[in-house]
Amino acid sequence: MNKTVEFFFDLGSPATYLAWTQLPALCERTGAQLHYRPMLLGGVFQATGNASPATVPAKGRYMLTDLQRHARRYGVPFVFNQHFPINTLSLMRGAMGYLAIQPDAFPRYLDAMFRALWIENRNLADPAVIAEVLQQAGLNPKQFEAMLQNEEIKTTLKANTDEAVQRGVFGAPSFFVDGELFFGQDRLEFVGAALGDA
Repeated sequence: MNKTVEFFFDLGSPATYLAWTQLPALCERTGAQLHYRPMLLGGVFQATGNASPATVPAKGRYMLTDLQRHARRYGVPFVFNQHFPINTLSLMRGAMGYLAIQPDAFPRYLDAMFRALWIENRNLADPAVIAEVLQQAGLNPKQFEAMLQNEEIKTTLKANTDEAVQRGVFGAPSFFVDGELFFGQDRLEFVGAALGDA
């Protein structure tokens, strides 16, 4: 029976971007089903007492170097966003909305936002920039705005975040395979092993 990977993510995490560049191919290679689980990393941090490595200067400098190493290893573009950290509430409601309401457009949304943040260095704290990125991706900014006000989307995103914390998540990206938690894009090798990747 094919396994499932639950991918708890927040667009504002550069490590999540790197994981996203690799995880779909890993799931395809192993026949695993990939379930995207949007969450609010800020809510996870608040609930667990965790914080971004960037809040510790020495750790933040190391994290940036390490992210660049992994980007080179994966052969993917990566630019650390000069506007980091940004409040991702709107972005993650959008992710939840597309996943729930317009799933066919969800991959395009994810691609556009990850690229804008971690390749193009765009300021996605600015609603006008978000609207521009959406239009460039062929997505409707008005529909996105409606998603931000949708109570069901708000509730589901909060529930995802609460569930993540209850299951032991303390940061992003986090993955579950057969109920086992793996944290960090640098643990994809262990995710692959859990999926039977040779």
